[in-house]
Amino acid sequence: MIRSLLKHRYLIAQMTLREVLQRYRGSMLGIVWSFVLPLIMLAVYMFVFSVVFKTRWGLEQESEIQFGVILFSGLIVHALFTECLTRAPGLITGNVQLVKKVVFPLEILPLVTLCSALFHFAVSLLVLVIFMVVAGFTIPLTAFLAPLVLAPLVLLILGMNWFLASLGVYVRDIAQMVGVVATILLFMSPIFFPISRIPEQWQVFIYMNPITTIVIELRKVLMWGELPNWYHLGIYTLVGLFSLVCGYWWFSRTRRGFADVI
Repeated sequence: MIRSLLKHRYLIAQMTLREVLQRYRGSMLGIVWSFVLPLIMLAVYMFVFSVVFKTRWGLEQESEIQFGVILFSGLIVHALFTECLTRAPGLITGNVQLVKKVVFPLEILPLVTLCSALFHFAVSLLVLVIFMVVAGFTIPLTAFLAPLVLAPLVLLILGMNWFLASLGVYVRDIAQMVGVVATILLFMSPIFFPISRIPEQWQVFIYMNPITTIVIELRKVLMWGELPNWYHLGIYTLVGLFSLVCGYWWFSRTRRGFADVI
């Protein structure tokens, strides 16, 4: 797996760049939309939850913009996760011309999707940091640990991408199922509320959500200036590695039938 990805790293970089640019090709603002869209979503969610529903996180003298920033920090993690997973089932069926080419490394397609999603996540993270400063948050030194917090999620996503990309060839209904699951994960995670508001006997179900731990730990290092829970991240890393290895193994074993099914 590592040898294959390193061998095709230039192709991965070129396809990622093409995918990022192609998303906004033909629009007047072009890639500027990658900055504008997070701002629009931040404004909408801030208005709906802090002004209309008057939801609060529980901070002292909490303002609407502070709540919006806290909310946005969870939304960008969910967006990274769901963008990859909702696109994964159609990666092979949507690139039939590449499947027919025997020499093309199909295993890089899920990684290209992940790299593209990481680019948009990085842009959203930059928007988040800017609004943290505007909202009065102090950027702590622990913010440099954010990549370590996100690394286990990246491993998990890549493994699931390989698995879903292959499964989407044989089970076409998986695309609709993944979309429903993505919505459930949004509302069953501590994005709109702190997990402390959930009764303790129910918190275990919230922690089963694959984005819960990352949302909580990312807020710790970015906003609260706290060190992450290394035990939780360690367990998550093991799960991510398991997903990575099993996902690639499944993809490798099933790819020989792609051309026949498509």
